[in-house]
Amino acid sequence: MMERDEHLREVLNHLLMMKNECSCSIFSECGLSDMTVKQIAYLKVIDEQGDVTFSRLAEITKNSKPTITEMVNRFVRMECVYREPCRDDGRILYIRLTDKGKKIAQAEQAALHRVIERMIDSLDEHELDLLIKILQKIG
Repeated sequence: MMERDEHLREVLNHLLMMKNECSCSIFSECGLSDMTVKQIAYLKVIDEQGDVTFSRLAEITKNSKPTITEMVNRFVRMECVYREPCRDDGRILYIRLTDKGKKIAQAEQAALHRVIERMIDSLDEHELDLLIKILQKIG
């Protein structure tokens, strides 16, 4: 039983490493190698929220407005976000993702997609169907 556990751990670890390599590849395509997990999480929140203001982002992330302002300024310098005034009220600023910011925010999904493509390229139809059934059973 221990041998099987170790083999399964090894295979799953390899899959996770593949996904991480794909994520790193996406980040380096964006020219970013030193982005933190927290920064990526903030970009994901901005991506998910759509029309997000500084106040709303502070509320969601449980940070102060000055902290959010500092973070957004850093993201602007990294060319990940830009500020867009509200059409109806110029005092309101929305935080918007640039294409680069979107790519980073969606990197995990893109990395997962790359891993799935590798699986599709490596397995025949029967093996893919079996893999899907197995993953559904445990998920």
